Amino acid sequence: MVKAADSETQALEVAVLTVSDTRTEENDTSGQYLGEALRGAGHRVADHQIVKDDVYQIRAVLSAWIADPGVDAVLMTGGTGFSGRDSTPEAVAPLFDKEIEGFGEVFRALSLQEIGSSTVQSRALGGFANNTVIFCMPGSTGACRTAWEGIIRDQLDSSYRPCNFVGVIRVRDEGH
Repeated sequence: MVKAADSETQALEVAVLTVSDTRTEENDTSGQYLGEALRGAGHRVADHQIVKDDVYQIRAVLSAWIADPGVDAVLMTGGTGFSGRDSTPEAVAPLFDKEIEGFGEVFRALSLQEIGSSTVQSRALGGFANNTVIFCMPGSTGACRTAWEGIIRDQLDSSYRPCNFVGVIRVRDEGH
């Protein structure tokens, strides 16, 4: 990781959304991992919810967070595969103002080293909506670890160079 020598990391308010028909607070290991990783990096968990894999339930929770000036970023886990109920990309993509094409591309490149060609079944995606950065990753804890350690941790670190998303997120604080 490349860090600016004189820069301190800014703490962000990050919401975590687990999309699953079967997970509960007790067995949501992916959501728990993301919360721990965020806190370990100096960020705060603004909210953590679990919703059924339903386009409208996903959009309802995500839309509220996008509109909330107290939420800087959203990490979503689950619903990115190809099973009949997997609907995270369909729910989230229409809400984006801008897509982060590179997130899904880099995630799948990293994942290829771990799970081989099965990575083609991941529909991981990222984007911005109302200056809120949103990362959607598969539901396994391993996939969340891959995304966090390989991409997201650095992109939510204001001292990471040559660039990160914190400056784009923080536009909201200056402009609203």
